[in-house]
Amino acid sequence: MKIKFVDIQNFRKLKQCRIPFGDEETLFVGANNSGKTSAIDALINFLDTEKHKRFSVTDFTLSNWFNLNKYAETWGDDRSEDVKGTELHEWQLFCPSIDVWLDAGVNEVQKIAHLIPTLKWNSEPLGGRLTYQPKDIDNLREYFLQDYEAAIKLTENNKKLSLWPRNLKDYLDRELKTHFEIKAFLLDPNQINVFQVLGEEALPLEFYPFNGLFKVDTIEAQRGFTDPNGINSKAGGSLSTQLSEYYNRHLNPTDLPDEDDIAALSAINDAQDQFDARLERSFNSALGEIKTLGYPGFSDPDIKLSSKVNPIESLDHDAAVVFDVHKQGFSNSVFSLPEKYNGLGYKNLIHIVFKLITFRDRWQRIGKAQRRRTEEDIAIEPIHLVLIEEPEAHLHAQVQQVFIRKAYDVLRKGVEDNFVTQMIVSSHSSYIAHEAGFDKLCYFKRSFATNTIDSPCAKVVDLSNVFGVSNKNSKKSEIENTKKFVSRYLKTTHCDLFFANGIILVEGAAERMLIPHFISHNYPESLNQSYISILEVGGAHAQRLKPLIEALGLPTLVVTDTDATFENSKERPQRGKNYSFGSDTLKDWFNLAGKTLDQVIDLSEEQKIQGNVRAAYQCGIQIDYNHDGKFEEAIPYTFEDAIALTNIAVFKKLTSSIGMVKKMHKATLEDSLDKCAEKLYEALNGTKAKMALDLLYDVDPGDLKIPDYVKQGLDWLNNELESSNLDILVLPKEKVEGDE
Repeated sequence: MKIKFVDIQNFRKLKQCRIPFGDEETLFVGANNSGKTSAIDALINFLDTEKHKRFSVTDFTLSNWFNLNKYAETWGDDRSEDVKGTELHEWQLFCPSIDVWLDAGVNEVQKIAHLIPTLKWNSEPLGGRLTYQPKDIDNLREYFLQDYEAAIKLTENNKKLSLWPRNLKDYLDRELKTHFEIKAFLLDPNQINVFQVLGEEALPLEFYPFNGLFKVDTIEAQRGFTDPNGINSKAGGSLSTQLSEYYNRHLNPTDLPDEDDIAALSAINDAQDQFDARLERSFNSALGEIKTLGYPGFSDPDIKLSSKVNPIESLDHDAAVVFDVHKQGFSNSVFSLPEKYNGLGYKNLIHIVFKLITFRDRWQRIGKAQRRRTEEDIAIEPIHLVLIEEPEAHLHAQVQQVFIRKAYDVLRKGVEDNFVTQMIVSSHSSYIAHEAGFDKLCYFKRSFATNTIDSPCAKVVDLSNVFGVSNKNSKKSEIENTKKFVSRYLKTTHCDLFFANGIILVEGAAERMLIPHFISHNYPESLNQSYISILEVGGAHAQRLKPLIEALGLPTLVVTDTDATFENSKERPQRGKNYSFGSDTLKDWFNLAGKTLDQVIDLSEEQKIQGNVRAAYQCGIQIDYNHDGKFEEAIPYTFEDAIALTNIAVFKKLTSSIGMVKKMHKATLEDSLDKCAEKLYEALNGTKAKMALDLLYDVDPGDLKIPDYVKQGLDWLNNELESSNLDILVLPKEKVEGDE
């Protein structure tokens, strides 16, 4: 048995989205404010039965309050036909809910019989919905109108004054827990691929449907670690406290003792007797002084000091966990430090791992917990769902990767194969995403509102299925090869594109080094303040990322070279020679195969854009080479000669340059633009990365102009990011209707 996926509705930014669960680990990734935390909180609020009461009005999707407030506006109307929102099925369309779909076999029917809706069930996924809805709408209506009408009456002579409750949302901001509760409903497996609307006839279950099916444990982002000398240095979250709690539950020899505990109990008893004797000798004089005061008298009880050696209390202090600085087996206590003086990163790693151990052993009833079980607690839940929010807090990069690599193994150690562990992690860490692997990522992306009564929401993309559907022109083997390349590529590069606001794909090292330089000096208050991921892909492979880039939906600029050719031979780009181009990116991604170089150069701005992606490649540059007012066109072959042709005056001054820059400097001294372009083309056989480094060293910041084709692309990206950062964007009607 396992959780196949969950559908979350009407919870904050998650208006309606499906989140797939992997068999082992699932990692929630996405840009800031994309809905990852909302998803974790929804799972905690609905599935962790100890935290069901954490709901607030802000957990409702913001735009839904428009409709719910409209309901309440009709409640004071005496005409029953005009009153809205008096039935539960009306509210359920706007209330937070979660659908949990389970995969279970016929051999597990005794555990999930209560979820089977018909006798025709044949191992299809089974679903149950939990909805946070009104307990009694008539009661809610009565109490709301009572307070609302009282506030209106008090302010009828002062219209500027606004008293609580101003509307239904304002009322429920205080009274939500009084009027709302979680109710469960069965879902129809035949409608698994659509959102099921509960009708008037839908009756709630009388019990929580997932009791005994899965156990939920959570590690939230705020873990209570503090500076040892800070004001809150004694706050919760210490390792000693965790050890004490674990010992008490699983190891305490005084709890349900067995033969193995006899030796420990004997030692504790002997220690207590010796300590009592020592106390009596030590306090004999002091107690004697008290007796001189007339107490105790003949009828008063005598005074005796008796100790109690409690192994639990002996662990619950800040020096219970000690770190050996010299790593000499604690033989020298001079070099031992209590836990509060060790680094937060190390302490946090131990904290999380020990939490996971505690979760696992509590789920499996390890140690004394096994003997403490009641008849109601006799069966271990078949599924262990562990939710971890932002484990990267206080962990440096390498430790983040170690954590995600080892965490699931910790949860599974000693657990039999017939039990399932599913670990859900939300993270902002590219290092964790890198280590987790492509197929385990679940991507959250922002979606803006298209009118003023809607609110921005989030969409969820299962990245494991991005390459799962082929188009008519793709063979299965090609798709598998592409998926393999992308997976391996992302494992060898920085995975920050899953947390970025925009993406720039470049061909080589020179672009990767110089484009950030251009952005910082030419877009200081726009692009430079955006989270942009720049990936060096190469002209032969960029198009392989197309399915992933389209799935992410982020504004993406693809900076590529045209690579002019004639009869399969590389040529310096020139018009009117019937040249072709060799860029696989332009051919396969932008469907330009079969066009000539001249046709590609003359494409309009709109023709260079496909969805959320724009191509930027070399086009003609108008240059007044001889400063006589006569402009001529030169077409660069790559990014490097485009830099030189755009900055001829700068290159003429680089008299002390070396390598490729020196060759380009000499090219700019030729007496004609045509000769200059030819020499620049010939100079391209040097080390391009070194050229970029030389320019960064030799040229003052801001003096280097951006090649026009790159600038046009960056301008487009800047405009797209400005639009994508808006929460509300009113689009033309045809675009709204065509949106996914």
